[in-house]
Amino acid sequence: MEYISTRGKVEAKGFIDTVLMGLADDGGLMVPVQIPVISADKLEEWRKLSFQELFLEIFSYYTNDEIPYNDLKEMVYTSYGNFRAPEVTPLHKVNDSLYVLELFHGPTFAFKDVALQFMGELYSYIAKVRGEIIHILGATSGDTGAAAIQGVRGKEGIKICILHPHNKVSKVQELQMTTVDDNNVLNLSVEGNFDDCQKVIKELFADLDFKGKYHLRAINSINFVRILAQTVYYFYAYLQIENSGDKKINISVPSGNFGNIFSGFLAKKMGLPVNKLIIATNENNILERFVLTGEYKPGEFTSTYSPSMDIQVASNFERYLYYLLDEDAVKLSEYMAGLAADGKITVDGELFTRVQSDFAALGAKNQQCLDIITKYKQEYSYLLDPHTACGIAAYEAFSGPDETTITFATAHPAKFNEAITLTGIKQEFPPQISALFDMPQHMTVVEHDKAEIVRELQDFFG
Repeated sequence: MEYISTRGKVEAKGFIDTVLMGLADDGGLMVPVQIPVISADKLEEWRKLSFQELFLEIFSYYTNDEIPYNDLKEMVYTSYGNFRAPEVTPLHKVNDSLYVLELFHGPTFAFKDVALQFMGELYSYIAKVRGEIIHILGATSGDTGAAAIQGVRGKEGIKICILHPHNKVSKVQELQMTTVDDNNVLNLSVEGNFDDCQKVIKELFADLDFKGKYHLRAINSINFVRILAQTVYYFYAYLQIENSGDKKINISVPSGNFGNIFSGFLAKKMGLPVNKLIIATNENNILERFVLTGEYKPGEFTSTYSPSMDIQVASNFERYLYYLLDEDAVKLSEYMAGLAADGKITVDGELFTRVQSDFAALGAKNQQCLDIITKYKQEYSYLLDPHTACGIAAYEAFSGPDETTITFATAHPAKFNEAITLTGIKQEFPPQISALFDMPQHMTVVEHDKAEIVRELQDFFG
């Protein structure tokens, strides 16, 4: 398997080089030159596999045999050995037309653990076998930071710095990041929003001298391995439903940075016979507006009860646009230049028709989110976090009478008690989360100033 930038100018030598590159040197995102297609017969064979076995099968199509099978197997089983559910991502039946795939059984109670526990092991492996110095730099709207830190904390040869928007993540999300007191971890709390943090990260990765000097590596979903690892639970969820091949299966995905839903798009291109991919978001609804109108234009930032989706500029949108444009890197570059110059991208005609065939989308309002949480607690005794509630709202809007929908539960409700409290519901915190409130915090508050952030990074990475 070979890999290329969406801008068409950079080719990685193989899987590991793609991992290390993260954001391509030309500013594009890395994608495989050719997406493997899984046959219907192979899919049926996969029904009996565990999550770990399925992970190994899917990755075997992408790793170029660069990683010996037994080494990869050890990484996979280590990565998922500390999940609280033996299935890793158990499927919960809510009613005859709705299943919830619980992605929150990892160490930080969020879906990001599924990919980032593996990425931590992978980076550690690369550091050892290649003698690489690995300095991870990332931005988070809440969950990526905690999961990334847990994935690499204490690992030899790795340092990690995470930027998060100051006072714009939930208290539990903040505590999960900032109560880690390891020498290889730095938390920068930036006066601004997530898009501000992400902009700085992209600029630093685009500065090839700075990136090379400080050995910067990406752990955000700009890194293709994040995307690939997330495709596993799309296949796993589909295959857990009995006779799914004879049913219309929709998947509703809470998505802010377009990474999780793009993983579903990739799975579908690989041959997963999903009926509808439904994008669920909140009042920061750039993705909904794009699907409804064909215009991708960042709007005014809004703080919501689902803060991990409080994003206006979705990094992985570029990957989707690349495939929408039939992998034409020249056209893609023109569209991205237009976004930079005009602040928007517009597709129409046949391209817009394809967008609407690829996705449905809903931006749930704040009150709608709370109403869904209350409804499902009362009717099904099942407590949703606010992001999952957006996914359920999208299921209710788009799932037909002869269709079955899997909604992704992207976080445990204990991570967002600020929203749950507004419904009048009292929840019991898992002991791992309760313990956070008694621990000291370690973070540095900085202005939204690239120069100040660079100084902090230079001191930390040396």
